Amino acid sequence: MAKKLRVGVAGLGTVGGGLLKLFADDANRLNERLEITAVSARNRTRNRGVDISRYQWFDDPVELAANPEIDVLVELIGGSDGPAKRAVETALERGAHVITANKALLAVHGSRLAEISERTGAKLLFEAAVGGGVPMVKAVKESLAGCRASAVAGILNGTCNYILTEMEQASRSFEDVLADAQRLGYAEADPTTDVGGFDAAHKLTILSAIAFGSRPDYDHVRIEGIERVSLTDIRLAGKLGYRIKLIAKGAFDGSAVSMHVSPALLAFDHPLANVGGSLNALVVDADPVGQLTFIGRGAGEGPTAASVAADMLDLAEGRSGYAFGRPLAQLAEAPRAAPAEFGRFYVRLMVLDKPGVVAAVSDRLAHESISIESFLQMPGHEGPSVPIVLTTQSCARAALEKAVDAIQRLDVVAEAPYVMPIEESGHRARTWSKG
Repeated sequence: MAKKLRVGVAGLGTVGGGLLKLFADDANRLNERLEITAVSARNRTRNRGVDISRYQWFDDPVELAANPEIDVLVELIGGSDGPAKRAVETALERGAHVITANKALLAVHGSRLAEISERTGAKLLFEAAVGGGVPMVKAVKESLAGCRASAVAGILNGTCNYILTEMEQASRSFEDVLADAQRLGYAEADPTTDVGGFDAAHKLTILSAIAFGSRPDYDHVRIEGIERVSLTDIRLAGKLGYRIKLIAKGAFDGSAVSMHVSPALLAFDHPLANVGGSLNALVVDADPVGQLTFIGRGAGEGPTAASVAADMLDLAEGRSGYAFGRPLAQLAEAPRAAPAEFGRFYVRLMVLDKPGVVAAVSDRLAHESISIESFLQMPGHEGPSVPIVLTTQSCARAALEKAVDAIQRLDVVAEAPYVMPIEESGHRARTWSKG
């Protein structure tokens, strides 16, 4: 039998602890090909539900990464810079393989890390960085390697999906559900990375790079979170036959890549509309296979640790290839595509309850040649202003921007209008995300 690969684990939080538990099972096949020999974390005495005294301890993860007795570094620290970046670069530079669940690091520094990996011959694997236990990276990188992908779209953040699902099902406000999600551990004390759309944008950057054969380009993702989605939006969208989801979408037209993260309205028959709770999902459009959908648990100790373990076995058994599916020299620096010019939109207005408001709003839309498809007002709303929502027929994005700007200047409008795109049931439909 081949010599076991010696593994150092940097970061013993939820995922790191789950990985150690997998190795603690003597019957697990991981133990046939790999052995954890050293670990590093911020707190040595924390109870992780598994004995760590058998492993060599390092206070500094970079020192662990530099240890010549470690063949593989498993980086589970997180963050796009700091000790995680230094540890991964240190390991790769000396030829040690790296397995990571760090989507922020890969989204921001993926090209640099791939360059080091190819230069030194060290492998860089990151199935656990996207989708938790759902094999999104492997599917796009390997199963669709011979296909031509034109779009990837998904629900890539379980925290946002849980919040939006709970708002709809329990008729609770965003603030109330967010507080509950923090109490249950679905959301961090500072939830900005999740609810602001940044976590989903990191994952979208990675998937788009693999799917479209382009270099990771996080700076070109247009990002809008769910902070402005209200219970009124949830209810009125439902009355119109839609469900609101945070959608991360990348598209490739053959020459340019567009990427955006935004709340969007999905018709009830959309393939992502009924993915609820903390589940993640991805839909890929690729020729000649058509449309493929992946759904499963996108986070948590078990699913994410299982994805790390899968990468470890792939590495030990020689199934690992280039980090982003092809050599860095073959990854195009694809230009950023302009936002789609046409689409259908949802517009929510908070207006004073006075005669002539609807006529004034309609006039501003008509001035930009925008037709209203549907119009609703929430009955029985308390307060000095009332919400009204409308959906447009397909219209020019630039025209809608002008109309919304004009509507916002009306003295009867109490706050900035809120605009969300309406995703068509077919992913090839072009949409726009404000931001």
